[in-house]
Amino acid sequence: MRTQVAIIGSGPAGLLLGQLLTNAGIDNVILERASREHVLSRIRAGVLEEGTASMLDEADAGSRMRREGLPHEGFDLAFDGRRHRVDLHGHTGGKRVLVYGQTEVTKDLMDKRAATGARAVYEAADVLPQDFATGRPYVTYKVDGRTHRVDCEFIAGCDGYHGISRKSVPDDAIETFECTYPFGWLGIIADVPPVNEELIYANHPRGFALCSMRSPTRSRYYVQVPVEEKVEDWSDARFWDELRRRLPAATAEAVTTGPSIEKSLAAIRAFVAEPLRFGRLFLAGDAGHIVPPTGAKGLNLAASDVHYLFEGLRDYYIDKSSAGLDAYSAKALDRVWKAVRFSRWMTSTLHRFPDQDAFGQKIQHAELDYLFQSRAALTMLAENYVGLPY
Repeated sequence: MRTQVAIIGSGPAGLLLGQLLTNAGIDNVILERASREHVLSRIRAGVLEEGTASMLDEADAGSRMRREGLPHEGFDLAFDGRRHRVDLHGHTGGKRVLVYGQTEVTKDLMDKRAATGARAVYEAADVLPQDFATGRPYVTYKVDGRTHRVDCEFIAGCDGYHGISRKSVPDDAIETFECTYPFGWLGIIADVPPVNEELIYANHPRGFALCSMRSPTRSRYYVQVPVEEKVEDWSDARFWDELRRRLPAATAEAVTTGPSIEKSLAAIRAFVAEPLRFGRLFLAGDAGHIVPPTGAKGLNLAASDVHYLFEGLRDYYIDKSSAGLDAYSAKALDRVWKAVRFSRWMTSTLHRFPDQDAFGQKIQHAELDYLFQSRAALTMLAENYVGLPY
């Protein structure tokens, strides 16, 4: 098989890049080790920046998102038993975010790819990018025990943190930066109405909590727990009780409980690889970086990577210029590190740390109290939350 761009991974980054390339007349193939059904079963984030939503529109895959997505012009921060609203719309000149699940984004992009007849190989085993340091890269994979080869001009590694793309880079060509946190997020999804029309982030002596949603009838809730906790030790009743303890009294009373349809525990960490280009191999999305979910940046950073990478590939094939590809890593990482900074600030401000003493708790309280006394501080929070410009 021969193509112009071989894309490894069919998460949102790979699918979005593939669709943008297809629309521009640039041939591409997606290789995915899992089944289509498995990819669609992954439960992930659901807060889209305007830039991400616009890119889905550009890919001609945003119509259902525009119909069913929930525009949010703000969110609440709860501490000291009170809720305080962050007016995203008012502090950013009219910007907002859109609540729309990553699974739905993936489905829309898969459906669009199928409709356009672009090639995708699912359940491709032993995918391996090769010779990407030369001008003749290729990717090998197996289906039903038979080895296949895709000759290409560029490889886009969009296969996530555990994927083969970054692992294929020689150790002396890449540098990694990592921060792990001593807690995780225990999350559930339940088919109950959300407690609020907008998200609620809660700082509480017992730990962080987040009230989110996927639709007007499906809620997503999280509580901070020690990293060594086990999901099976948390019954639905125990989770609901703990969530309500961390919310202001009136909010806790308004929570509608019900059986969970999904329950999971996610470790909290930050990870960045530099650079994001290795000859003719480019990393995008979680293959190159992970951020704590507190700032809702993971999916959005994948989209911004795709923005820069697509621009570079389009310029290469249409304008015969390699300037965009040469600038890809620096441009993408500049935005990545700013998102890491913001996510770290949100995480440090809203969570309780095991070694946090009384002094640290006072500083955290002062940070939150100051936030709602300063328009400049709220503007900083709002403009980062809605997404910095590309």
